[in-house]
Amino acid sequence: MGAYGGSAEPQTDIREQELVIPRYFMLMQNYPNPFNPTTTISFALSEPQFVTIKVYDLLGREVHSLVNEPKQAGMHNVLFDASGLSSGIYFYRLQAGDYSESKRMVLLK
Repeated sequence: MGAYGGSAEPQTDIREQELVIPRYFMLMQNYPNPFNPTTTISFALSEPQFVTIKVYDLLGREVHSLVNEPKQAGMHNVLFDASGLSSGIYFYRLQAGDYSESKRMVLLK
């Protein structure tokens, strides 16, 4: 018996979690939006893929490349720091295999 009347085995709050693989590719809306100066972009991959995420200004010019590497299936988060950019509307685009999706975000300084 333990010091507090419990069992002699240590108690923990750790539980094994099952790895959840998304069924679809998905690009989520950044959070927070509007943001200043950082935001998080989340995406889901249903299978391992080479992933690129790029940020563009309103004129379609690439202003930043966030991801350009292979990623495993599952949920992923990327932090975008826009400290060097001016206020305005930007677009981010995920390309993973044949899947491509874009979303809009607003930087307010």
